[in-house]
Amino acid sequence: MTEMFHDDSDSWPCVLSEDVALFMMDPALPPWAIGPIVAAMVAIGESRGVLSGSTAADNWPDCRLLPLGDDGTLGIIEYVIAKEADPPQVVVTRVLLY
Repeated sequence: MTEMFHDDSDSWPCVLSEDVALFMMDPALPPWAIGPIVAAMVAIGESRGVLSGSTAADNWPDCRLLPLGDDGTLGIIEYVIAKEADPPQVVVTRVLLY
């Protein structure tokens, strides 16, 4: 008998926009940036996008910015909470490194 996997967690998938996927595959991406970006994406998905330290746009609260690294010293991750999607998910739309 085959068992189906059921994820009972409250997390949502954190997916990458096409631009961010290309950015993450770019050989010019500094190796020091990969770990913090992936860790931030995991935290974003686990929190359904409502992550402490993220800021929401006044006119679009589902669009958020998250400082990357201690106090944003590494950059910013921009993402959109797509709660109406099927399944609900969080889409990383931009990564800006300093």
